[in-house]
Amino acid sequence: MIKYFVLFLFFILMVKAGVSQQNSYYYENAVFRENIKTVMMYRAGFELSNPVLFMNEDTHLVFKFDDLGDEERNYHYTIIHCDARWNESYLSQADYLNGFPENPLSDYKMSFNTTFPYTHYSLNIPNENISLNYSGNYVLVVYEGNDKSKVVITQRFYVVDPRVAIQGKVKRATFDPFEGTNHEVDFAVVYNPDFTIENPLKDVKVVLMQNNRWDNAITGLKPLYIRAGRLEYDYNRENVFPAGNEFRYFDNRTNRYNGENVIATDFHHPYYHKTIKPDEVRANKDFFLYKEMNGKFTIESQDQEVRDPDTECDYTFVHFTLPMPSPLLGGSVNVFGALTGWNANKSNEMTWNFSTSAYELSMLLKQGYYNYQYVYVPQGSKTADATNIEGSFWETRNEYQIFVYYSDFAARYDRLVGYILMNSNEN
Repeated sequence: MIKYFVLFLFFILMVKAGVSQQNSYYYENAVFRENIKTVMMYRAGFELSNPVLFMNEDTHLVFKFDDLGDEERNYHYTIIHCDARWNESYLSQADYLNGFPENPLSDYKMSFNTTFPYTHYSLNIPNENISLNYSGNYVLVVYEGNDKSKVVITQRFYVVDPRVAIQGKVKRATFDPFEGTNHEVDFAVVYNPDFTIENPLKDVKVVLMQNNRWDNAITGLKPLYIRAGRLEYDYNRENVFPAGNEFRYFDNRTNRYNGENVIATDFHHPYYHKTIKPDEVRANKDFFLYKEMNGKFTIESQDQEVRDPDTECDYTFVHFTLPMPSPLLGGSVNVFGALTGWNANKSNEMTWNFSTSAYELSMLLKQGYYNYQYVYVPQGSKTADATNIEGSFWETRNEYQIFVYYSDFAARYDRLVGYILMNSNEN
């Protein structure tokens, strides 16, 4: 009788798990209001860092954004724990959060002496109201008022409990000796006897990312070799990325003169406009190496009177132009990088101008120094492809991130137990 009861209980749990899986919510970096601009999250002290915390580390993440308009709004936030694929975990907030699960965004300042009025909001994670108990993927959710259905921003970040070491190397792809267009990421996960992995094929998940992009991330890799205290992922094809090209850049740190790669600064009352020099397709050109920020941007000003870039840097309309002999059919051309949240959508989709034979786009951007690229997104695809326009060269310098998750039979969530950041020319 007990045997049948146990089987019945197991069946009920599996049904509930299936229902929960169907009802789970997938989170991504997203902005749901047109008035929200310049969303950033990074380790305190370095704007170009990735939003990664380590357990019991004496630092915090900085999250901030601007709300265009001349009055403050009543924003709140909460934090959601996710699995390795960014679906909501089967955990209650009381398990992984200390403090209040819902809090107001009370740290805000109004812009000063800008043509575009805005309110600047900022938040530290963790803070006196909330801290995190578990490692893993997290999403910061900002919503308006006390209504969680009015989501404004979702922003991903990571908390690592470093239980394994990752030894990695980025090189020219093994089966790409003549074309020279791809990078191969080989790595090994090393762990000590005090951290036991019983079933690495089932319990270990790895995610490979290039320049913080999720759209072309590599997931689902299993260790090719399993040795004592070591899992090796020395593939030849499954771990390969198009190397791409160095990111383009422009300097938008002042409105008093044209910065680098800016050909015109105009004031059309009441706003400033910046015209980027017309770009060109680089796919059939020689590779040229130069230093850039792997697609990121910084908010700063070259004007001496600007003391606080968060509230005194102005917004300008930035105009991009990409001349081409003819439009690319079957998809869209987008401006792409951290300035678009690493998303390719309608907000950064370019328009084909038949009279000038060029793709064009105007974006409202805060003063700063920016990297960007042009990508092609086939209709129905979620992956942006830069190779058709930018080309791809193995000499390109990219950042690569490797995340290692562990979840055994008894665990109710994916623990993030390893993380490494590598540069393709500094293995």
